[in-house]
Amino acid sequence: MIEYVKTILQKVSFSTYLFERELRKGLRLILPDEVDEFKDWCYQMFGKVHKTILNRYFQPAI
Repeated sequence: MIEYVKTILQKVSFSTYLFERELRKGLRLILPDEVDEFKDWCYQMFGKVHKTILNRYFQPAI
């Protein structure tokens, strides 16, 4: 499922609104043990453009 979510994010990365919506949906689909790998991939691929959104969804729990 993680590969599917990655594909969708790549396709919608042109739009901030769509990117955030699909990221939120994607995080519900992937397995808990895949989250760290997914987080690293997201920051590598989209960190320059969507860093604010990524920080919102990947903040460490306090």
